[in-house]
Amino acid sequence: MKIRSILLALTLSIGLFATSCSSNDENEGATIIPITGKWGVVKVGTNIGGVETLVDPPQNVTGCDHDYLSFKIDNTLVSGDYDSTLSPCALTTVSGTYSRPDNKLTTVINGVTTTYDIVNLTLTELKLKNGTAISVYTR
Repeated sequence: MKIRSILLALTLSIGLFATSCSSNDENEGATIIPITGKWGVVKVGTNIGGVETLVDPPQNVTGCDHDYLSFKIDNTLVSGDYDSTLSPCALTTVSGTYSRPDNKLTTVINGVTTTYDIVNLTLTELKLKNGTAISVYTR
């Protein structure tokens, strides 16, 4: 009888100890969405006084692919701009670098540094805000 009581107490103790050692990490299971990849601009607009207004980007030329940002894994980027002024859907690209501290995105293109707030980042949508200006991109 004593042996059974000791085994039962030991089993209960081990069970309680095992369940009390679970992780309390708040980020457990959280997924960090990578920003790398090619993002085409699909909406632009403003957020003034909490009112967001988005429209189709005037910089996207009808009949051409969307202007884009392409973020590489080595923290370089390519900005692509389609323009039909000289020839249909002529692509002009410029290169730069980027960093992503916290919920910010900082780009350096042609020596100009710009920092954006990352408003939304999913596997298919990137929404950036710079002051009152908003840009929405999709992959």
